[in-house]
Amino acid sequence: MPRIRPSTRKALLTLHLVTSLGWLGTDLVLLTLGIAVQRGADPGVVYPVTALVGTVLFAPLSVLVWLIGVASSLLTPWGLLRHRWVLVKLVLTTVMVGLVLFLLVPNLRHAGAVGAALPTRDRADLVIAPAVSTSLMIIATVLSTYKPWGRRPAPAGTALAGRSRTT
Repeated sequence: MPRIRPSTRKALLTLHLVTSLGWLGTDLVLLTLGIAVQRGADPGVVYPVTALVGTVLFAPLSVLVWLIGVASSLLTPWGLLRHRWVLVKLVLTTVMVGLVLFLLVPNLRHAGAVGAALPTRDRADLVIAPAVSTSLMIIATVLSTYKPWGRRPAPAGTALAGRSRTT
């Protein structure tokens, strides 16, 4: 594992926190806009805004959060696969990024293009998706804060097999 200076590690952590908060905030904006349409706001006005927010902010922030998180894991003692909580966060974030890029953003662009013509059943998806995403981001935050489950056991015969699991 490469060692980095404490100031570099703190800079990575700060960048990860800022981009994660940006992703969560953007997700809450999308949720708010989706609820606004459900409560009677003009979809012809709201959906183009959601498409813009999803394309310009949400998608790039999701990729940045993933990239910075992976870099932080690889460059710090946490490691990418050493601790179960890091592995669970990696899986959650990878799934969320995939859903954002390949499902949500195309749906937001479609809603922005058709506006008020978007069927009611599709309008519900634009509330459900950000609600689920927000919940998953809160779970990832709890994992980062409490760091449950300890270290993963090292495979027998590896250099880590004999080390203490207190770190």
